[in-house]
Amino acid sequence: MKYIYRPSQKPEAHTLLLLHGTGADETDLIPLADSFGGDYNLLSLRGNVSENGMPRFFRRLSMGVFDEEDLHFRTDEMVDFVTKLAQKEGFDSGKVIALGYSNGANIAGAALVKHPKFLTGAILFRPMQPFKEMPESGVNSIPVFFSSGKFDGTTDTEKTGAYVKTLESNGFAVSFYNMPSGHGLTQQDVDLAGNWLIDNFRAQLLCF
Repeated sequence: MKYIYRPSQKPEAHTLLLLHGTGADETDLIPLADSFGGDYNLLSLRGNVSENGMPRFFRRLSMGVFDEEDLHFRTDEMVDFVTKLAQKEGFDSGKVIALGYSNGANIAGAALVKHPKFLTGAILFRPMQPFKEMPESGVNSIPVFFSSGKFDGTTDTEKTGAYVKTLESNGFAVSFYNMPSGHGLTQQDVDLAGNWLIDNFRAQLLCF
């Protein structure tokens, strides 16, 4: 997979795994991640699937209908890639926080439930439930930031609520925000996610 890796100056740093939306690439979310300060390593991936020339992390059959067989494969592929890359680049594979938008948030959600020991946390901007039948992960309070848009025409409000409840029933500690917006991100999304990072992970850095 094509990627950009930028290390923090702190050896104990968590790594933000940046996962773009459809049609973007590995440069797209770096400015957003930069707004959180320099306490995190940044690892930004480009999706391996092309849809009419637009990079994605997995195939879909139609708008809002995922190719779940491909999603399973691509999720495993991504987790394996990042785990091996940790050895090459020298970051801690046990301290990875996903930050995904739209299509990127969906594969991050798939990784949460398929590989519950892979991520220590996740920021999901405008996600959809990745699998119709969600695997039971049995995790213990892994923090998840989840923001949806009240006027997002690409998602179903009832399905979003059901997704949040499914994550919570699987043991994830979900901070859910239903933003007065559409599918696009707002500054409020970014500010809330930044505060969530501080609350859940900055204290760990200060312990060193």
